[in-house]
Amino acid sequence: MISGVHEELISSGASTSWHDMALHLIARYAGTAPAQEIARRFALQFHQDGLTPYIVFEGKTDHGDSDIQSAQQWLSSHFSVANPVEEMIKRSSLAERTFKRRFTRATSVTPIAYVQHLRIEDAKRRLECSNDSVDEISWQVGYEDSAFFRRLFKRTTGLPPGAYRKRYRIPEFARLTSPETGTRRQSAG
Repeated sequence: MISGVHEELISSGASTSWHDMALHLIARYAGTAPAQEIARRFALQFHQDGLTPYIVFEGKTDHGDSDIQSAQQWLSSHFSVANPVEEMIKRSSLAERTFKRRFTRATSVTPIAYVQHLRIEDAKRRLECSNDSVDEISWQVGYEDSAFFRRLFKRTTGLPPGAYRKRYRIPEFARLTSPETGTRRQSAG
């Protein structure tokens, strides 16, 4: 973050944002060529897209509304079903408007936005750990329209699904646990 009348105050917050701050200071005081050379030498990169792709959605659950907590618990493992908001409303025995109002008040997010966040989080994990196509992942997390999924994913994370996978994919050698089964794989060697 840069602030101050003359932009004299510079700080960083995330664990690797010091890279951005160091490269910014080098570029500012020594020029862009030295900053790029330092970046290459130390394998650093400018994080121009910010921290949005790193943000993990964790729905608020400490709100004290047991009906909404019950709906959230059900949704945590059923977010990919068709019409999950309608299904939550049916399961809650509350009127639709009452359910939506209470859900939004309790979680600070509308029910459909909550579903979308859960689906995008699951899609991020699948992109990081599987070889499934983006269309297949779209279907697995509950979207029949992969074009809509791609737009929503980009709006939420700041990156299209393919670019997200390319940047955050866990290398094969680092995947010691199978994401499908949770079992430990044998290392090659």
